[in-house]
Amino acid sequence: MATIIPEDKIREVQNASDILEIVSESVVLKKAGKNYQGLCPFHAEKTGSFSVNPSKQIFYCFGCGAGGNVFSFLMKKEGMSFPEAVRDLARRYGVHIPIAQVSPEQKKQIAERDQLLKVNRLAKEFYQSKLNGAGGETARKYLSKRRLSQETIESFELGYAPDGWDHLVNFFQHRKPPVPLTLGEKVGLTIPRKTGTGHYDSFRNRIIFPIFNMSHQVIGFGGRVLDNSLPKYLNSPETAVYNKRGSLYGIDKAKQSARETEIIYVVEGYLDLLAMCQHGITNSVATLGTALTPAHVKLLRGLVGRNGKVILVFDSDTAGIRAAERSIEVFAREYVNAYILVLPEGHDPDSFLFEYGSESFSSASAAAMSTVSFLIETAIKRHGLSLDGKIRIISELKTPLASIEDHVAKSLYIKLLSEKISVDEAAVMEKIRESSPAAMKSNRDPRHIYPPEATDAGLPLISKQDRMESQIVTMMFQLPSVIEKVRQRRLVDLFENKSLKLIARTILDSDGGQDRSGILLSKIKDDGIRALAASLAMGEDCRDEHTCVKRCMSLLSQFEKSRSRRKKNILLQDIIAAEAAKDQDTLDRTLDRFLKEKQDIVRKKSMPF
Repeated sequence: MATIIPEDKIREVQNASDILEIVSESVVLKKAGKNYQGLCPFHAEKTGSFSVNPSKQIFYCFGCGAGGNVFSFLMKKEGMSFPEAVRDLARRYGVHIPIAQVSPEQKKQIAERDQLLKVNRLAKEFYQSKLNGAGGETARKYLSKRRLSQETIESFELGYAPDGWDHLVNFFQHRKPPVPLTLGEKVGLTIPRKTGTGHYDSFRNRIIFPIFNMSHQVIGFGGRVLDNSLPKYLNSPETAVYNKRGSLYGIDKAKQSARETEIIYVVEGYLDLLAMCQHGITNSVATLGTALTPAHVKLLRGLVGRNGKVILVFDSDTAGIRAAERSIEVFAREYVNAYILVLPEGHDPDSFLFEYGSESFSSASAAAMSTVSFLIETAIKRHGLSLDGKIRIISELKTPLASIEDHVAKSLYIKLLSEKISVDEAAVMEKIRESSPAAMKSNRDPRHIYPPEATDAGLPLISKQDRMESQIVTMMFQLPSVIEKVRQRRLVDLFENKSLKLIARTILDSDGGQDRSGILLSKIKDDGIRALAASLAMGEDCRDEHTCVKRCMSLLSQFEKSRSRRKKNILLQDIIAAEAAKDQDTLDRTLDRFLKEKQDIVRKKSMPF
């Protein structure tokens, strides 16, 4: 179908939406004039070049060129299609869009995603009921033994999967209408039997931790045994609605306090996270059985901003140290200030908080070391300061140090290391350079700086000859009062840049130019041209409209004269060429065009500008 969702519905959804609210869910924004600025979620940067204009309902990044409206943002940030973005916003803002409007294939995809989320929600409610029911006494005793309050249990909507093979399966089958077990299979809740027909429950005799996304939709589950049997934890597999490499447990609850404090703690387990929140440290999240990924770091950076802190709470064992080492490059690449908090030996956040309390934890976190300082200290502790130990320390640290892209930071850390182990700084630097070629190659690769989607689209090139055209389009966005002048004098016909011509025609075709810029951008399907339009629309509005209009009229007149002269010169050259070639047909056609052009110039001169 050419139009999946009617234009009037797209307009209704966009009018109801607030781009500032949507972007603020993943980007820390601060007021800057009429705009709001923050760190771009689509590429790594130290200073904020990402800007949102709430009055025009558009965003634009002056660093990577990403731009558009609220739909574009969701499509780029969440990997949604346009219809999915419209429908997601429609659900948030209470706009009804009939599903019958969608093509059969897209209808199937949208319906399935909604069904998977619904199945997860139903399962979450089932597990909750079992925890609170007569058969949940053992599970409740376990949670009480772990010192979790009823408030924490209810806040995180914990549940219990009863011991047995078909409790959830029976629950699904006895609903009206029944839940297809194949849907349960798709989200990892049920498993098909190897012999015969039917399914059985994936989670059995486990505490259930529902995993929510930023919008508080249930996307997956974690389950922990009540004893010491293995596997201790069982987690949902990757599904159409759950990607553990881009998800963090507790992020839906952490986002507000993380933005307020500009600090976020990262722990490694469900119970650690619950202990943190129960002790008032609500700006905390937990990884879901994976190492920290670039997607995780982008989420964290979006919550705390460019000056914020990410504090990784690791165990002091070898695994924790290796995790810290692996995290250095990804945090450095995204320009995120990361720190390591190592708790006393034998403690994790859960045990430490319940034994010593939140004040002791806060004191410990105040002494958290930067990731590199932590690696230096642990390497010295492990190898000692003998001659052989110093060689091992430098060998161990050369790769992490070489991966630091900030040359000033790298130099300072090398100086710190040389002082700590009493080795000449130049000698340490020489050793670090042994690992630099691979690191430098990584630094030069644009894929390590910007994600593919941020660079592949790119902005259509604007040459010096097109500058006047881009200025005209900009003022059409800024001053709707000049749109009619552009229309009357057919100035867009004189445009030579195809991208700018398309944007200008889109403005002319709008409702008298009164559409918000964000709505206008919805009508441009090409990503690159939409981003270009956003960059032109993002300019500051005129403070003195009379002066601006006067300046614009002068620009329009100058542009018209310039293009008319160029067109006239081209026609004269064509006439001369046709005469030289004795091509009478071409000569006649060209003379006719020349005369019409002169008549058009006379007509326009009679029009008031």
